[in-house]
Amino acid sequence: MKNGLTLALPKGRLLDPALDLLRELGVSGIDPDSRKLIFRDAGHDLEILLLKPADVPAYVTYGAADLGVVGKDILLEQEPDVYEPLDLGFGFCRLVVAEPRALWERDDPAKWSWVRVATKYPRLTEAYFSARGIQVEIVRLDGSIELAPLVGLADRIVDLVQSGETLRANGLVEVAEITRSTARVIVNRASMKTEHGAVTQLIDDMRARLGASR
Repeated sequence: MKNGLTLALPKGRLLDPALDLLRELGVSGIDPDSRKLIFRDAGHDLEILLLKPADVPAYVTYGAADLGVVGKDILLEQEPDVYEPLDLGFGFCRLVVAEPRALWERDDPAKWSWVRVATKYPRLTEAYFSARGIQVEIVRLDGSIELAPLVGLADRIVDLVQSGETLRANGLVEVAEITRSTARVIVNRASMKTEHGAVTQLIDDMRARLGASR
């Protein structure tokens, strides 16, 4: 018999602000520095899973978690069959096209007809270039995307940026913005019905806390 709600949180840049929000709601007992991946706050009857960001939608879609926190970029890329009731507002970043400065100085994006792009966002990348009539060869990577143009793997990249400091440190220049992203709460469709009261209460508590802090 299932007790309480299960909330999936993404490890990485969104974890600290998500944990800060939960602490403001009185949720405790989560140690992000621990090797454990499952935590429980008995007082709130809440189980917390710590996952790779890209895995959060799958856990929520298939009901292993009732709710999750995940970046809008991942939702746009994966298009999971979930509810998305709340924009948490934190974790702002942008998905951009970038290229080496030496290429940028002589480049004209209006003349692109074929490009090779390294990214971990193949669906969004394909959609962006196809909408502009540009053929794109996608090199799918999972990390260190900025390295690809430096070693000749691809001329351009599509990647998330926050301050743009990583791009500049690697001699890359932003060429175009594809989309913007913040952290969102997602909910399993069945859980929204079977655990409606608890789910909506948690979302309302988050919304109220966010409203009070803005």
